[in-house]
Amino acid sequence: MPARILVIGRSGQLASELARLPCPPGVVIEAAGRELFDLAKIAEIPGNLRELRADAVINAAAYTAVDQAESEPAAAFALNRDGPAALARACADLNLPLVHLSTDYVFDGAKASPYSEADPKAPLNVYGRSKSEGEDAILASGANAIVLRTSWVFAAHGTNFLRTMLKLAEAKDEVRVVADQIGRPTWARDLARASLTACLRALDRDPAARGLYHFAGAGDASWADFAEAIFAEAAACGVKAARVVRIPSAGFPRPAPRPANSRLDTAKIAGALAIQPRDWREACALCVAETLGA
Repeated sequence: MPARILVIGRSGQLASELARLPCPPGVVIEAAGRELFDLAKIAEIPGNLRELRADAVINAAAYTAVDQAESEPAAAFALNRDGPAALARACADLNLPLVHLSTDYVFDGAKASPYSEADPKAPLNVYGRSKSEGEDAILASGANAIVLRTSWVFAAHGTNFLRTMLKLAEAKDEVRVVADQIGRPTWARDLARASLTACLRALDRDPAARGLYHFAGAGDASWADFAEAIFAEAAACGVKAARVVRIPSAGFPRPAPRPANSRLDTAKIAGALAIQPRDWREACALCVAETLGA
């Protein structure tokens, strides 16, 4: 029988990319949307895991509406803390490896250099707090768990910064973009490969693989840098681009504050799991071409 990796979530950026990945021999990936596996229905989680006969789990489901979370904290904590905590306990009881995705927003952005896994957390917003407490619950559950923090995820589908910029350029000649928040853009396809690799290590029952890791694209960028790269690639594909007007965060107020520094240090995952991030500019070029059908 092949090893069955259950992906919780079906329509999001990561889940969609996981569904497209080629699997090694003896491994299959099966996705379960909310109609089959709803993290908000905690009492049903252990039975769902047994019924779906998973050998390992990747949790790609989450509440990701960062600004909306400020007015819906109960919903954010239900999906980002309580559901994952119950999932981790069930995985521990059933001896199932678990890979869970988290975020750069667990940090306050005050550090001058990239964040390592050992740095203390201090989230600025409800979303970040809900993800931070979800991490803590999973790592304390006793499950064979790997938590992957990532940042600034983009893909050719779904709702993300890259697609938003391309859409804005259709109607505007100029786009105002924040230039004082720095991070590391991450292609969902690369995140999917990293998640699968981590899951396969967990399936091997390697105790050294457990724990917390950072995975993000290689190289730093502001949102304005990212937008300029997107528009340059769009122009290269013969599509209308826009000019970026760089603004401070104060010029684009949002309900949820964002960290000024979202850079994640990926040295640990490269050393422990042999997962090397791709340069974000290369990933951006590939993703823009795919999005535009070029």
